[in-house]
Amino acid sequence: MSNKSAAKRIQIVSLKMVRESTILYEARKISSPKDAAGLGQRFLEEADREQVIVCCLDNKNVPINLNVVSMGTLNTSLIHPREVFKTAIMSNAASIVLFHNHPSGDPEPSQEDISITKRIADAGTLMGIELLDHIIIGLEGRYLSLKEHGHLKK
Repeated sequence: MSNKSAAKRIQIVSLKMVRESTILYEARKISSPKDAAGLGQRFLEEADREQVIVCCLDNKNVPINLNVVSMGTLNTSLIHPREVFKTAIMSNAASIVLFHNHPSGDPEPSQEDISITKRIADAGTLMGIELLDHIIIGLEGRYLSLKEHGHLKK
């Protein structure tokens, strides 16, 4: 059997990020969970189903971009570290903030929320991209920072 028959074609690819739109962010820099929540609320407060958004930040905590990681159902959303960090890696982010909403309006975290937050933080540590916070957006201006509630290292 010749080596020619064992050969396999592989694809040569290039990856590109495509800007879909832009927004003005008045705070310019994320310095606190309240700053982060304000950004997340712009996108998630009125959503009728769970969504997960990652905000990529530079080394001065200035937002670089936002990416919708997952669109879920009324009360659940699938999330995997691979999807969360895809945009962060491509945009050379130093850190990220994760947002998701609870359409019920109650931002209290579920055990799954806490578990995936720790998993994403661990994955980020391995890649050198820190998860600064995971903010759960509720209704009427309510939010919960998993970092402030002790579920992420300070």
